[in-house]
Amino acid sequence: MSLHPRIHTIAASCAAATVLWVQQSPASGFSVPETSVLGVGVSNALVANPDEPGALPYNPAAIAFHEQSVWSAGALLIGPTFSVRTASGKHDSEGAEWHPAPLLNAAIRIDDQWAVGMSVNAPFGLETRWPVGTFPALTDTVTRPTPVGPITLPLSAQPTQSKAEILAFTPTATYALTDDLAVAAGVDVYWAKHAQFISTLTNVEGDGSGFGFSLSAMYVKDALSLGLDFHSAATVDLDGFYTAQNATLVQGGALPASQGARVELSLPWRLQIGARYEMTEALAAEVNITRTGWSEFEALTIELDAGATLVSDRNNWSDVNAYRLGITYDLRPGTQLRLGYTYGETPVDTAYFTGRIPDNDRQLFSIGLGQALGDGWQLEAGYMYVMNQNRNYQGARPYDPFTAPSTTNGTTAYDGKYDSHAHLLAVGINKRFEAF
Repeated sequence: MSLHPRIHTIAASCAAATVLWVQQSPASGFSVPETSVLGVGVSNALVANPDEPGALPYNPAAIAFHEQSVWSAGALLIGPTFSVRTASGKHDSEGAEWHPAPLLNAAIRIDDQWAVGMSVNAPFGLETRWPVGTFPALTDTVTRPTPVGPITLPLSAQPTQSKAEILAFTPTATYALTDDLAVAAGVDVYWAKHAQFISTLTNVEGDGSGFGFSLSAMYVKDALSLGLDFHSAATVDLDGFYTAQNATLVQGGALPASQGARVELSLPWRLQIGARYEMTEALAAEVNITRTGWSEFEALTIELDAGATLVSDRNNWSDVNAYRLGITYDLRPGTQLRLGYTYGETPVDTAYFTGRIPDNDRQLFSIGLGQALGDGWQLEAGYMYVMNQNRNYQGARPYDPFTAPSTTNGTTAYDGKYDSHAHLLAVGINKRFEAF
């Protein structure tokens, strides 16, 4: 026996709200641009660095200007802290305190012109858990008549846990066109090894993969070097399982109990250009601009095995820039100090703001150290502090649970004052060697 038709509308809105995403990360949206220990120390201003092994994942063309092959292994720890004060009080995210990510890179010189490389990192992801009741408008209920008597149902679904772990495997090939100019191309293989989207009513989890490509170039002339690196947009197809977490909606036939599900996740394109100048043998500075195509992240969809397609709240994010400065200074032979600063714009406009990703403009401050150990070995460490601007959000339009679920973003449902910051720690080691 099915529920009242109006309750089907409520259930559809709840199910569509299942599609959630991760919260704060070190860069705009849910991007994690840190791909080496050196990158953490100089705030990712590395696209034009032809000298350091840690610059290779930012621009594989740089290996053409290294006399030796190199490999590096490191780990990144991200400790985000974020909270929101809504009508129900102050709420802190209950996510894991520290999130680990790999920083693995290798580049092998084949001859004077050719080289191949591989990078493994986690360019997108993180986790958050909002306590039930964080957003009061999303926990309201309504009592409706049915053929079996009145029942009380939630008007919508509140996001409670959102988690995604996305790894990128990027094999590359580099070719030196001249002594001053090199180019590189690669394939971005994305693996979402675990994604989980939970609300008070539904749970979707799964894994999947997607593909993109990368193009890079570097020009070096005396003390000046110029770099460019581009990664295409990509779609990660997640295959998994959907489970309803509200027995009343299941018993009335408004929601299926469980079945297979598929989610399409659009990842943005990324373009970084930069210039580096060696002012002395010991001191060099680099400036970068990174453009991220977050307009690709327009919406998420869930497709159930039974054929139903559920669309999440629309995102309508904007393409944004990050402005970076990185400085390296050799304190003494074999000991290098790194400093960095970034100002990054948020892609999340007020018209489609969501408490699921309460992003805002941010500043990044970083410091690092590299120490040569002899025989081609180098030990590295880096620290970054991410300071998000507070966001006192008031919805542009009232929240109405009886309208289409695509109107949730940008409404008063997510009214509140959002505060967040993050600490990043990275350690690693690299080795220069003769491949042949």
